[in-house]
Amino acid sequence: MAETNKPRILIADDNTFNQELLEAYLAECDYEIDFAKDGMETLEKVKSFQPDLILLDVMMPKLSGFEVCQMIKETPGISKTMILMVTALSELGDIERAVLAGCDDYLSKPVNQFELLKRVENMLKLRSVSSELERLRRYIDSMEESFGPKKEK
Repeated sequence: MAETNKPRILIADDNTFNQELLEAYLAECDYEIDFAKDGMETLEKVKSFQPDLILLDVMMPKLSGFEVCQMIKETPGISKTMILMVTALSELGDIERAVLAGCDDYLSKPVNQFELLKRVENMLKLRSVSSELERLRRYIDSMEESFGPKKEK
C-alpha cells in the first residue's frame, strides 16, 4: 500500500446506514476512511489503520463507545488519537460520561453535515498542531541531550 498524507478517519458504528451517511458527508473531503462495527473491532482498527480521528458511536456491541474511548486514551502509542463521539445519546449525563472517558468532542445525532465537516476539520487541525508540537519537543530534547541545556547568565 502506498503511503498517503491524507488524514485517516475511522468510522466506528454498528449501523451500516450510519456508516454510509457519515462517509457520504465526508465524501467531498480528501480523507482515507475505514470502518468498524463494534467496540473490539474499533480497538483492532485503531492499531492497524492508525487513524488521526475516530467518529465513535456510543451504543455498539462487545464494548460501548465509552469503554473504547477510555481504553484508547489510556493506551500509550494511541492515546493521542482524536475521538469525536457521534451518538443519539444527548442527555447531560451522557455528555459528561463521554468527556470523563476522554473524548475530544461530542456530536449528537441526527448529524448536521456542515457541523460534522467543521468539527472534523477543526479536530484534524488540532491533531496536526499537536503532532508538530510533539515533534518540536522531541527535537529540543535531543538538542539538549547533545549540547546540554542552555545556561542562564
